[in-house]
Amino acid sequence: MDFPCAERGRHASPAFRAFLRDGLAVLGLELDAGQVELLDLFRRLLAEAGRTHNLTALRTDYEVATKHVIDSLTCLLTGLFEAGGRLADVGSGAGFPGLILKIARPSLAVTLIDSARKKTAFLSRAVDRLGLDRVTVLTERAEALGRLPEHRGRYDLAVARAVSGLAVDLEYAVPLLAPGGHFVAMKGPRVVEELARGERAAEVLGAELTEVLDLVLPLAGERRALVVFRKVRETPEAYPRRPGVPAKRPLS
Repeated sequence: MDFPCAERGRHASPAFRAFLRDGLAVLGLELDAGQVELLDLFRRLLAEAGRTHNLTALRTDYEVATKHVIDSLTCLLTGLFEAGGRLADVGSGAGFPGLILKIARPSLAVTLIDSARKKTAFLSRAVDRLGLDRVTVLTERAEALGRLPEHRGRYDLAVARAVSGLAVDLEYAVPLLAPGGHFVAMKGPRVVEELARGERAAEVLGAELTEVLDLVLPLAGERRALVVFRKVRETPEAYPRRPGVPAKRPLS
């Protein structure tokens, strides 16, 4: 993968790369040298931005490598990201998981969505510095995008990491998907408490649960769950509801 020559190897972190290498080995995933370079550069961009903006509370090389980057890459274990397609990252924050997945799978066309302008400003700068193509950064609420013809039903994949409860995440993401598309909700071990409500919400929105992938985050030892839904029919026109309503009155 090509990346800006002026950035190559500058201020590289051997520790970050070692954590990344070890975590990938545990997951059975591989990245090439160029992708590792880009991830290390992104680590530095995140650290630089963190001096003036509170983009993430996790800032050490260990934390960024394990609890942000490797955590994001666990999405690849679903096997859904290998064919490319259009990916919507709902509530992208500082770029996790969407920007990381773009680096790992360059064939993806990624839209990073966040309502916080300071976060999308950082994402836009990072995309430019990393030299990534086919990445769109939007400062908008997912509920609003889900009602726009240029976004509603236009995506093959959607992801959400630590955004809200499962039923709320579904109302944000499913309207963006085309029928046959998949939504991956990245959750902690207590997601089992949300599954019943999530499945009822999915039924309303035109999706169905296909898999819950339980895993342990390498090196950190923390439990995670990837909850996968498939869109099986068009979402009713009433959804998503207007901004703020899904979080206040989750579907059940």
